[in-house]
Amino acid sequence: MDRSFAGRLGLGSLTHAPARKQARRPARPRGASKRGSGANATRTIDAAIELLLRAPAGLARLLASGWALVRARKRLRIALIAALIALPLLGGGWLWLRHSSLVAVEHVKVSGVHGGDASAIEAALREAAKGMSTLDVQQGKLRAAVASYPVVGELRVHASFPHGLRIQVVEQPPVAVLSAGGAQTAVAADGVVLGTQHVSGALPQLAGPVQLTPGEHVRDAKLVAALTVLGAAPQALRNSTERAFSGSKGLTLVMHGGLRAYFGDATRTHAKWAALARVLADPGSAGATYVDVRVPERPAAGFPAGVAPPAVEGSGGEAASGGTGGSTESIAESLTSAAGGPEAAARSATSESEAESKGGSSEASGGSSEGEAKAGGEAEGGASEPTSEAGEGGGTESSG
Repeated sequence: MDRSFAGRLGLGSLTHAPARKQARRPARPRGASKRGSGANATRTIDAAIELLLRAPAGLARLLASGWALVRARKRLRIALIAALIALPLLGGGWLWLRHSSLVAVEHVKVSGVHGGDASAIEAALREAAKGMSTLDVQQGKLRAAVASYPVVGELRVHASFPHGLRIQVVEQPPVAVLSAGGAQTAVAADGVVLGTQHVSGALPQLAGPVQLTPGEHVRDAKLVAALTVLGAAPQALRNSTERAFSGSKGLTLVMHGGLRAYFGDATRTHAKWAALARVLADPGSAGATYVDVRVPERPAAGFPAGVAPPAVEGSGGEAASGGTGGSTESIAESLTSAAGGPEAAARSATSESEAESKGGSSEASGGSSEGEAKAGGEAEGGASEPTSEAGEGGGTESSG
């Protein structure tokens, strides 16, 4: 503190050097960092635009230097001129060759078609192949030629240079006959309606609510489930199936001889068919009236009341329903015996006739009645499905 006279009079600044004051930095306003980042982004965009604007000039300089190099070297100039002349000629020659008679399709071989539409499908494919070449096969045109035949699922085309064309037709075979509105039509496993020309007495019967035309798809959920199960069946077992319907045990298949197979739903179809095949191939299932494969790991064969499963050697007198089985042919031959033979079929037909006369059906289950027919029977093709499953509960059941 300046106590001198000059300091008291305020003249200290005249005799002493003024003290340096520390400069204050201006406070950075809020949001300055954000504005800085925005400015950086703007500069980046400006640099990119500037680079794009300079690109044509750089390209022009590159072309000019390349042309100078070509002019300086005679061989390079000749090669460039030859390439410019040859490329259009080669391209035009390729286009001409693709549609010339030198590679025109003359021999068409169609395989894989069966049934009444086989000749018509072959003729349509051969007609569509005319005008094509082995270098320009138009599969879309071939597919459109057979679009009116729902049985055709896929076309596999192989060109054989210079004039051959092989067409393999992959069909989607019928797996059932759908009856609706007094008409019958064949149906594939994926629900496609194939038409009346594919109807066969060897196919299982289904009942639908409405009549469908060829090319349409089945929409009913129960019918779709039945078609899925039938489509997964081995050929021998499918040919041994008479009909399918939805009953109290879910999806039910009726085999030759009256034997019923309870599938429940369309899940694990291959496992259920395998379980059914094992049961039918086992001698212990002879005389059974039904086979329950809703749980394929534990299939069960049911016998009429008062009928015991036949004793099988090595099984302690109990029927085994999980045998190893045999080939599909032997399984198909054993279906009648597994259902109890012709006598069992006659008994099943008699019981169904009696049930129809009564207008209902009874299902014995532990001595109690389980009404399988609702309001006059389960609907199957517009008609009731009266059944008498004797001994399902009151009879003997053998499970694997």
